[in-house]
Amino acid sequence: MSAVIFIPARYASTRYPGKPLVELTGATGENKTLIRRAWDCAQSVKGADAVYVLTDDERIAEAARGFGADVLMTSSAARNGTERCAEAVAQLNTEPDAIVNLQGDAPLTPPWFVEALIERMQDPAVEMATPVLKTDRETLVHFVTDRQHGRVGGTTAVMRGDGTALYFSKEVLPYVGNLESPPEVWHHVGVYGYRPAALRRYASWPEGPLEKAEGLEQLRFLENGVPVTCVEVDARGRVFWELNNPVDVARIEGVLKKEGIA
Repeated sequence: MSAVIFIPARYASTRYPGKPLVELTGATGENKTLIRRAWDCAQSVKGADAVYVLTDDERIAEAARGFGADVLMTSSAARNGTERCAEAVAQLNTEPDAIVNLQGDAPLTPPWFVEALIERMQDPAVEMATPVLKTDRETLVHFVTDRQHGRVGGTTAVMRGDGTALYFSKEVLPYVGNLESPPEVWHHVGVYGYRPAALRRYASWPEGPLEKAEGLEQLRFLENGVPVTCVEVDARGRVFWELNNPVDVARIEGVLKKEGIA
């Protein structure tokens, strides 16, 4: 199966403008931009035939080309990364069997998360898939703390027994009333796998009310009756966290140093 990784990145983030060009200090003291760290992550994935940065901003494109990335320019009309992926796949000379959307704000994504997603996409019945990770105590405390302070942190997933998604939310679901004996909470990992046909269908649908309310692009699939397959992944002791707010810079840099990631 052929698979291509797309890294959508936009400068005009509502919560954190210029986020892809924010520099993060690694274990050796070297500073790398967020988009560079996402690119490095993608380059370490086994089973991917190509990697592209997708953007509508020349500042990001210039920075990406500067560290050797292939760039596909997309329109400013794209409202989210999935729409950007739908525009980009039409620019490829050969259509792959699967497209992976590795979001540019998740530099701590372990390569085996993406590899597990590509493996699950081997099943031709899977139209769209995304990884989920059982939260450890540290991550759950971050989730609850962010919401208590009015910040939007990570995203949680609620699933059926067969592993398909019931819902995704920026709230902590299910409700955590007691951190000493919390319920099972699943952290949604910001990576998606799609069939090209599913991407084309997605781009043809209007933004739904749940997608708009939550600001979560994957809800458009659920709102239009397309099953989203959740792929359980194992962090293997690594802390996974996205860069959603300025406060997350210190959190991510702490993990980079702890894990010895340059």
